[in-house]
Amino acid sequence: MSAVDPRRWWALGVLAAAQFMVIMDTSIIGVALPEMQRDLGFTPGDLQWVFNAYVIAFGGLLLLGGRLSDLLGARRVFTAGWVVLIAGSVVAAAAQTAWVEVLGRAVQGVGGALIAPSAMTLLMILFAHDPRELGKAMALYGAAAPAGGTAGVFLGGVFTEWLSWPWVFIIYIPIGVATLAATGLLPAVPPRRGAVDILGAVTVTAGLALAVFAVVRAPEAGWASAQTLLELGGAAALLALFLVVQRTGREPLMPLGIWRVPRLGSANLAMTLLGAAWIPMWYFLNLYLQQVLGYGAFASGAALLPMTGLLMVFMTAITARLLGRFGARPLIGGGLLVLALGLLWLSAAEPTGTFAVDVLPASLVAALGMSLAYIPAMIAAMSGAPQEQAGLASGIVNTTYQVGSALGLAALTALATSQGADRLGDPTTLTDAYGTAFLAAAAIAAIAGLTTLLAMRPENSAPPKPATEEKVPV
Repeated sequence: MSAVDPRRWWALGVLAAAQFMVIMDTSIIGVALPEMQRDLGFTPGDLQWVFNAYVIAFGGLLLLGGRLSDLLGARRVFTAGWVVLIAGSVVAAAAQTAWVEVLGRAVQGVGGALIAPSAMTLLMILFAHDPRELGKAMALYGAAAPAGGTAGVFLGGVFTEWLSWPWVFIIYIPIGVATLAATGLLPAVPPRRGAVDILGAVTVTAGLALAVFAVVRAPEAGWASAQTLLELGGAAALLALFLVVQRTGREPLMPLGIWRVPRLGSANLAMTLLGAAWIPMWYFLNLYLQQVLGYGAFASGAALLPMTGLLMVFMTAITARLLGRFGARPLIGGGLLVLALGLLWLSAAEPTGTFAVDVLPASLVAALGMSLAYIPAMIAAMSGAPQEQAGLASGIVNTTYQVGSALGLAALTALATSQGADRLGDPTTLTDAYGTAFLAAAAIAAIAGLTTLLAMRPENSAPPKPATEEKVPV
């Protein structure tokens, strides 16, 4: 492959579209959840597994996906990921029972875990020749993630209202086929010799899944019960074993020395807490719109379109300029504090509220905070890594965001359930329960913002150092 690929911007379109679809997969089911609950028999507490099954598989296997991308070739793994995602979509769309639905979502997550890191590796290869082009490509690719999350809410409403909830999964089949047809635009990366850390992948994924399961079940079993303590202890043991494997293994998924990279730790902490605040906001805002204000699926999705527009404008046109002027730390910290303000505003929503008063202004403030924090945190996590570890740094920051999302949603769903979120048909109790969840999410975002401002090094952020064709990052 030549140093400058003349089709690189077309290839970026394929990669950004893939990122858009992978992240949309975490949000498109949000509006459809009430109908899925009725049709498949989910309990209010178990309904979140439609989301968490995807996020746990996705977040837990991202590092393995990056390693496979390095060993087998990024384009091959990217292609395989779409085949797996399509298969999971077929299972999820055809599900007639709750457990089959959760299985389909987990398979989709496995596909996403193969697609995301291989796409990042391909992007860095395509734009290695010019740091300016790399920075621009990173901004466009990064904007595709929150845009996909936001668009998923609207499209989920369209499909659920006018067709049926299985269409939120059926849509991935033709899109996946079209993406597979376009993979010829992507550079071919030769495979490399090396081992796959299967034990590391198994322990980290199992540990995360058990931790989320324990938090989900804690309100019913009791937080101090032997069952909950045993499950949390097992999760801690699995994650500790993962760290031991990474320290002693010859070719670990996550060499622990990577954490010496400046700002990697603080940026990943910010991303973890950002996911823990942002994703629960989407989950409970959808439930408030439908179960309290009485919106249908389409109206609920359409109500969140203003957030889509704000996110896209700031992500693509404003945040990058602010990043160049002020650096990452004030944008991440300030953005998280703005997000906290929006969540605090949402926590004051009334059971007899309106979209114009109780949802629109608060959701726009929250979206502004997200748009300020997300891309700077991504770049801060990667900017200090050497070029041979840039892909690994990318995999870690994506993993921490997904882990934060899963654990945050599990914890806040447990909190809301304890406040009466399972009392369907009682708008006052539901509003109070959702308000408690919004308030807790606001606290998470505020803590994250203050921690970032105090702990992150103040130097300006820069785009990640490019990789080369000869040495593809993990």
